[in-house]
Amino acid sequence: MAAKLLLWTTRVLTLLMVVVSVLPMIPSGQWWVRLWEFPRLQLTWALVVPLVLLAMLAGWNRPRKEHAAWLAVILATGGWQLSHILPFTPVWPTAVPAAEIRPGGDRTTFKVLSANVNYTNDRYTEVLAMVRREDPDLLLLIEVDRGWAEGLTPLDQHYAHRIGEVRGEGLGIVLWSRFPVLEQEVKHLVSERRPSIFVTLDVPGIGPVRYVGTHPVPPGLRDRISSNDETTERRDSRVRDAELMLVARHVQQDADNRWIVTGDFNDVAWSDGTLLFADLSDLKDPRRGRQLLNSYHAERLLWRYPIDHLFVSDGFHLVDLNRVRVHGSDHFAVTATLAVAQKDQAKPGASAEEEQKAREMVEEGAEDAAEHGVSSTQTGREGTPP
Repeated sequence: MAAKLLLWTTRVLTLLMVVVSVLPMIPSGQWWVRLWEFPRLQLTWALVVPLVLLAMLAGWNRPRKEHAAWLAVILATGGWQLSHILPFTPVWPTAVPAAEIRPGGDRTTFKVLSANVNYTNDRYTEVLAMVRREDPDLLLLIEVDRGWAEGLTPLDQHYAHRIGEVRGEGLGIVLWSRFPVLEQEVKHLVSERRPSIFVTLDVPGIGPVRYVGTHPVPPGLRDRISSNDETTERRDSRVRDAELMLVARHVQQDADNRWIVTGDFNDVAWSDGTLLFADLSDLKDPRRGRQLLNSYHAERLLWRYPIDHLFVSDGFHLVDLNRVRVHGSDHFAVTATLAVAQKDQAKPGASAEEEQKAREMVEEGAEDAAEHGVSSTQTGREGTPP
């Protein structure tokens, strides 16, 4: 009886793991489908449970062909999950080369920090101390509401420029820069509720650098979408995906410049959407070949994902990449010190299939925003394929 119960438990757990592992392959924007792209590392570890149960079965009874079949399914599922994770470990080639900094050299370097401070957090003094300690040249803070804007006023004494939009409900985003700003614009790419920052910086020694700070809507969020405070609905991934594709399109249209894109993408590094963003823009993730750098959830050690991102074009090498505790926030900050390198002037080379997929994502995201009454006035302009 015990052996039969173990066998059925193994069957059910293994089939469940298989289903949630392949569920993200379904071409759907539904949040309950897309969310299974996040816990690939956790699901890999969870496969240990049916593996141990199977070992117990084989120990109690003579190994059977069914046991071997279930073992093959478990190993194949684990291999599928690991194929998404391993590119973000040292066993993989690096996407952004390591910088060689020689003592006394004159190579231009600067530091970028991006952090979601959590608008329900009020530990302004501690976050200010963290920023001063890290001393970034570019500082992007996300979920900046009126309280945070007032609490962070001392930053204006240390940074020459501040660009962004202060909003409640976790929708604000602000950039502080030590570098001169040549151009600046806050765009609402798909949703009027979701601002993104676009600036051109004059970085000493190299000239113009294009920078984007963004914070798309997370799938599954209970987002207020009407003037009635009690009207909420869980959002799917279509607006998020559309915003990422539109940022990638901006990079495509000006590929001769150096680019830096940072922010809380609300999407993991290995998801189809983030990988398509990288392919379309030809931007590189410095985590590839180095580390996962899980940034959320800061308070839950076993439930963390890499959703806060920093992408760079060629023309940059990496000096240092790290995460930093943001007191009171559910996110870690992501920091990177970059060194200027030779730019090869190569154009993004996305395939026709990838371009078509991106167009479909933009159209679906615009439809979703329109359905919920949050469509941006820029959607039509930004959503038109080049």
